[in-house]
Amino acid sequence: METTKTRQALLKAIYEELEQAYEDNLEDVLELLKIRKSEDEGDIRDIHAAKNDTTISWEQCKRETA
Repeated sequence: METTKTRQALLKAIYEELEQAYEDNLEDVLELLKIRKSEDEGDIRDIHAAKNDTTISWEQCKRETA
């Protein structure tokens, strides 16, 4: 429940700032969000691949991705 309240507060604050932002800043924010999403998806793929790779230990994989 606390996470939901925190998230809602963050979204409200972000929305208020976005309402006042210039269009080029909005485009920059959108691009950054897309980049972050792409990086996260890549990290998830790497983790799944590493879990299925029997040539290295899971412990070694965790150290390398940390």
